[in-house]
Amino acid sequence: MNLNQVTIASIDVAKSTDFYKTLGLKLIVNAIPKYVRLECPNGDSTFSISCVETLPEGNKITLYFEVDNLSETVTKLREKGITFNTEITEQPWLWTDINLTDPDGHKLIIFNAGDNRKNPPWRVN
Repeated sequence: MNLNQVTIASIDVAKSTDFYKTLGLKLIVNAIPKYVRLECPNGDSTFSISCVETLPEGNKITLYFEVDNLSETVTKLREKGITFNTEITEQPWLWTDINLTDPDGHKLIIFNAGDNRKNPPWRVN
């Protein structure tokens, strides 16, 4: 089984689309103001944004986007006006990451884990 697509809710699909395009995703289906689908720059996954009148209450989804060079990616995104909630952090689970939120308050983590993403030292055999 392969993760194909994640869909998030948005109050303003156009604004969210601009945000995710700034992160590097490519627009492949445009039905603004109701729906868009974007393609991740690496791999086969897609990401869609669907319009809602009110956002769900409680815990929102957390989206993880892996990159090869986290420092370089963060520098480029800051140059494009993206604001981060943390600095780059070395995590105890052997990932390096940085946190931000999209226009609808969804938490994003941009990270690099290398082989530790699927093969950490504590992996169950």
